[in-house]
Amino acid sequence: MEREIIERIQHGDEAAFAELYELYGEYALRVAAAVTGSSANAADAVQETFIRVYDHIGRFDPAKPFRPWFYRILINECRRLMKKQRAVTILSEEMGAADLLTYEDRYTFAQYEELYKAIGRLKEKQRIPVVLKYLQGFTTEEIADILDLNVNTVKSRLFKARNQLMKWMEMEGERGATNG
Repeated sequence: MEREIIERIQHGDEAAFAELYELYGEYALRVAAAVTGSSANAADAVQETFIRVYDHIGRFDPAKPFRPWFYRILINECRRLMKKQRAVTILSEEMGAADLLTYEDRYTFAQYEELYKAIGRLKEKQRIPVVLKYLQGFTTEEIADILDLNVNTVKSRLFKARNQLMKWMEMEGERGATNG
């Protein structure tokens, strides 16, 4: 089905592009929100991702899996927006306007809220592989391809991230037990 949609897009079928958006839009938004920590940045990243997909779909080889290609574009867009956001934050702090950027619109996940908060606290280099592995189901090899990293580097980052998450969740559990 996915291949058929992509081939139709490559032949100029705009309705097929809408189908592709329906297939990937919601998941892309969740991944982008988990990566960027901001629903506004997530929406921007997803929008830019679909623009780039549309612009470059002619170069995509339908014989290859689409998901890793799509998520590589999405992660790159998330990184670009986060880098831009950091630059704006630094500039505004230097200008004495840091209060303007203190409000951050967080994408809420009703279930697993504490886990998503903990994932959001991870360093970017650990957070992105965790999101791709555990929220999107990519294999370690696919993550390495998406992020253009060595498989062992991905494994190491996932290992460190899991340990950090367990540590934070245990601390949160201990706090809840003493407060409850």
